[in-house]
Amino acid sequence: MTSAPVTLKIDFVSDVSCPWCVIGLKSLQQAAQRLQDQVALELHFQPFELNAQMAPEGQDMAEHLMEKYGATPEQSQQNRDAITQRGAALGFTFNMGQRSRIYNTFDAHRLLHWAGQEGAQGQQLALKMALFSAYFTHGQSPADHAVLLRAAEFAGLNVERAREVLDTNMFADAVREREAFYQQHDIHSVPAVIINDRHLIQGGQPVEVFEQALRQLAADA
Repeated sequence: MTSAPVTLKIDFVSDVSCPWCVIGLKSLQQAAQRLQDQVALELHFQPFELNAQMAPEGQDMAEHLMEKYGATPEQSQQNRDAITQRGAALGFTFNMGQRSRIYNTFDAHRLLHWAGQEGAQGQQLALKMALFSAYFTHGQSPADHAVLLRAAEFAGLNVERAREVLDTNMFADAVREREAFYQQHDIHSVPAVIINDRHLIQGGQPVEVFEQALRQLAADA
């Protein structure tokens, strides 16, 4: 008799404007797919803002990276190329050109929190992926409510309820509380993948790293 897969709770702390978060999520999913007879994931997306003070209209990406990290245009291009190649290997298309912009993501996190609270199973994940695609593949602003509503519709969520969330301050306090919680627990970079509230894997790790960790934790369970 074959035993049922072990369910592992995953708190995936990330920002929708973080390319390495896409890579980390896709790698985690592929690792779980390889172990589908042994492991099932219970995914919860938790908020982290890379640029909490960013204005709604955003900022030119190259300018932002120069100001924040001191990155030269050449270094920024090398980083974009590496991210694009990693994404392609995982089945995700990055279109991060020279004219890319960085945006405020707080409303996107409010919508994700709502999806996790009120959506059906899998809808928060579908919304997360729709937001990643809107920003990184299609160059759309995650601060734009029209973009957020289209992502909610794509994920099968109630669009009128999503509009109500965005048009009010709903879930703002809950998002800030979650952000503060992870910062207080020394999460200062993303992605941060917390398994069963105990085990931390940081960064956009290769599929093999996640596979080894999931296999070991499933065996221990």
